[in-house]
Amino acid sequence: MATLYTHQDENIGKTWALMFTFLCLVIGLGWAISWYFNSPGILIVAVIVAVVMNISAYWFSDTIVIAQARAQPALESEYPTLHRVVENLCITAGLPKPKLYILNDPQPNAFATGRNKYHASVAVTTGLLNMMDENELTGVLAHELSHIGNRDMLVSTVAVVLVGFISIADNFFLRSMIWGGNRDSNRDNNNPILMIIAIALLILAPIFATLLQLAVSRKREFLADASGALLTRYPEGLASALRKIGAYAQPLRTASTSTAHLYISNPFGPQAAKSFLTRLFSTHPPIEERIKALLG
Repeated sequence: MATLYTHQDENIGKTWALMFTFLCLVIGLGWAISWYFNSPGILIVAVIVAVVMNISAYWFSDTIVIAQARAQPALESEYPTLHRVVENLCITAGLPKPKLYILNDPQPNAFATGRNKYHASVAVTTGLLNMMDENELTGVLAHELSHIGNRDMLVSTVAVVLVGFISIADNFFLRSMIWGGNRDSNRDNNNPILMIIAIALLILAPIFATLLQLAVSRKREFLADASGALLTRYPEGLASALRKIGAYAQPLRTASTSTAHLYISNPFGPQAAKSFLTRLFSTHPPIEERIKALLG
């Protein structure tokens, strides 16, 4: 029988797979850069950085995400309804109460982050609190708590740090190549095949990183919708909330491509998913499909 924890082991496995793939990507990127600049020390640095970033992504990714979103702690005296709904859902789900945060933004949205249920945080926007009735708010919060119960927020939170690092490192070294690095053109191992492989790695690394991000994003939203409906026994609440969220056109002021997949809905707004190409690379399934699945 399906429970809130049905996919927990699967998502823990995905986290380790993501971190191992990241390790391979960074080592490959380091090899390409060290070969191009004829500096073996770069590869050693890349391996060290990959290990350190993996550890940092696991332990500190939630802190990084909260800071990047510019979220502030949600005091119980200021947001009693939010705390009461979360406490009731946590009792039902058998989860410890996560830390609660507020994003001062009119867009209705929310996300969960953290490495496990004992170190989890849920952030909601002021727009979500103002726009939703209690049933709809309960549906959204059940969705976010389902991410915590299924431990898929760990996969996505780790992806924020790792994918962002790969993109930044790759961009830095590509600029170094374009504007003239200290490449030794007189070395003996100036092999054109290795040159093609190295440049291909430098170009494709951020694309692979983005595909990794997409691979852990879309399915998790359907799973969290279903788990949230299982938790509340009232899928109409979340479906109604998704309708309101999908009807809001303005983007989140702190929207970022590195954290977009964490939110319950695309923080760039529904206009960001109009074209076929954008939909193909979107981190979220269409809201219409999610509502249809909930009500079906």
